[in-house]
Amino acid sequence: MSARAEQQRPTRTPGMSAREEILARVRTALQAPRRDEVTTAADVPRAYQRADDRQETSTDPAKVRDVLTQRIEDYRATVHRTIPSSLAATVAEVLAASGSVIVPPGLPEAWREQVAAEITVDDGSASPRELDGIDAVLTGCHTAIAITGTLVLRGDDLSGRRAITLVPDLHVVVVEAEQVVLGVPKGIERMNEDPTAAWTMISGPSATSDIELERVEGVHGPRQLHVVLVDPEPEPEPEDSTAEASTGQATTPQEQA
Repeated sequence: MSARAEQQRPTRTPGMSAREEILARVRTALQAPRRDEVTTAADVPRAYQRADDRQETSTDPAKVRDVLTQRIEDYRATVHRTIPSSLAATVAEVLAASGSVIVPPGLPEAWREQVAAEITVDDGSASPRELDGIDAVLTGCHTAIAITGTLVLRGDDLSGRRAITLVPDLHVVVVEAEQVVLGVPKGIERMNEDPTAAWTMISGPSATSDIELERVEGVHGPRQLHVVLVDPEPEPEPEDSTAEASTGQATTPQEQA
């Protein structure tokens, strides 16, 4: 807005209604001179956080997973930290109370090999009423955004069609370490690998509240969300090369012979 237009900007005076003030401001704005040239990409400020931001690329991945855990728990979801060799046992423990589980067709069989419940592999034919009779759903995910605690599901064979993640009362999601990013820009960059896919973003279990702020869960989706976060296998402990020296007994070549 030019200095002249700023000087002419109406101020609210006694007797002027809010409606009159708003319309007066609109008239003043319409009188302001406009740029003749078309705005180009170079005119757009680029100070916002980007996928290649230093914070995204240099933060310790272990700390990023810790942030993700904290954010998910803030949403009243449950996080189970495990490692690849214990993944099947952890999934089985989380689903121990479920009598029936539905899974997407591309879910790795190793993830569910210890599950005792009856498992149905979704072929797309189950109706919402039939899905309502299933206790839980087990899926993978595409991306997990740590800062917002958001799980991003793609409508593929790993995450499944959206209906199976909305109807059963318990949703168990397996998140692998390489799928965790720090911020939204990096998450969007990963999603842009398949921009035409059907995406679902989940931040905690389904919940809403009434006018008295009474929280109600399970209205728009599962009441319970359990996230199985797979950390990398720990590094093997190095062999203690000083064990012999710690005994206080040194051997000479002659003694060894």
